[in-house]
Amino acid sequence: MTGRKHFPVCFMLLFLTMVAAPMTGYTAEQGLAEDVRACLGCHGEKGLSVKFQNGESLDAYIDAKKFKASVHQSLSCSSCHGEFSGQGQGHPQRSFRSREQFSSKSSAICRQCHADEQLKRSPVHASLLTKENKAPVCASCHNPHTLTSVAGGRKFSSEKEQCLRCHQHAMGIRLRSGDKVSLKVDAAALEGSVHAKLGCYDCHFGFSGSQHPKRNFNSPRDFSIAQSEACRRCHFDKYTKTLESIHYTLLSQGNLKAPVCTDCHGAHTVVQARADKLQSSKRCGRCHQDIFGTYTKSVHGTALVQDHNTDVPICADCHTAHSIQGAHTQDYRDKVPEICGKCHGDGTLMKKYGLSPGVVNSYLQDFHGVTLKLYRSQKDASEVNGSRKSIATCVDCHGIHDITKTTGPTTNLVKARLMKRCQKCHPGASDEFPDAWLSHYEPSLNNAPLVFLINLTYKFFIPFMLIGLILQILLHVWRYAVNR
Repeated sequence: MTGRKHFPVCFMLLFLTMVAAPMTGYTAEQGLAEDVRACLGCHGEKGLSVKFQNGESLDAYIDAKKFKASVHQSLSCSSCHGEFSGQGQGHPQRSFRSREQFSSKSSAICRQCHADEQLKRSPVHASLLTKENKAPVCASCHNPHTLTSVAGGRKFSSEKEQCLRCHQHAMGIRLRSGDKVSLKVDAAALEGSVHAKLGCYDCHFGFSGSQHPKRNFNSPRDFSIAQSEACRRCHFDKYTKTLESIHYTLLSQGNLKAPVCTDCHGAHTVVQARADKLQSSKRCGRCHQDIFGTYTKSVHGTALVQDHNTDVPICADCHTAHSIQGAHTQDYRDKVPEICGKCHGDGTLMKKYGLSPGVVNSYLQDFHGVTLKLYRSQKDASEVNGSRKSIATCVDCHGIHDITKTTGPTTNLVKARLMKRCQKCHPGASDEFPDAWLSHYEPSLNNAPLVFLINLTYKFFIPFMLIGLILQILLHVWRYAVNR
């Protein structure tokens, strides 16, 4: 009896459940055109997608509520998709190579209602509809099934989202020279750069959500130089250093090939310059190809390229990064011992590789080093009198970019280079002339043993003589005092 009493109640609940489901869909789709409701019979189901020949796919799901709230809610599906019908009779099979091709074809539909004259009222659209700059597809910024009124501006979660809706696609500008510059931005690379937290408008001054000014450039190089000027707004200290560099001097003299900020650091893929020493050197090699090739064969370059040793110096360690000085000037030559001493004067680093840490000090204490210091102290007078001579420094004997080991198979090469340099100041110097020099190594039983033994003898002989002299004086004083 109890079960019979509950039967009417269960029947009513089942009936209400069956009725409630279609009413929910009806609520979402009421007020829409008949063919829209028919299309939503399939496209209203989540998971529906279209695949293209290159493997890409496009979500074909349409949210009925969002479409109803869009500015296109009064249109029927066939108004835009004329070849389709919701009765199952006109649903042709179409094939596209990629999602980009599909979007490009679909954008032509938008232009049937939105004429160019209407679009040009917006500064953003006006700049994109010029002859030099073909507009990207409409769907890149606007979803036609969820499009709301643009009054007040479209809401984006960030500036990057707004800009990348267009700039994540293959697009560019045509310059006066006829060249085309790509404006595509790799979103993943941008997020991995040191500028990931900056907004697009921080660097692209004058642009905004409503302002997209048109700019003309003569050539790709003019474009790069103009874009690099944005760097100084934040990095003014680095920018001022470049004004003293050889690169800026060449640029100011009309050599447009001289590098600017973006040539070395990039624009949207900027990373820490010291994060990868090899890549940093390769950037210099873009212009200095021959020098970079020579460097990679040197003792420093081989360790960097083959052994990935980051202790070795790269271009920026010797030439600096921003205030790059002309390497052929006398002032730069005078600084060579100081430059080499950054590494070869580091006792910990030299001990790691079994090298003598006193090589630079030994040079500064010998004839050449002392003369160099004298010339530097009298720099102004020597330059005026024209008496300035070029003193042999590290690079004269060891090379510049082609530095090799002083031991092993390359010993003869080092000796030949050394003798050639000696003969510039010492005419008639023979093959044995460089061997008379103790080099940078301290005397030992293995290196210059005779000099080592003489030095050792003097260490004991001189103190003995001094102590004896002092003792003799004291004895004389004592004897004089006793005899009185």
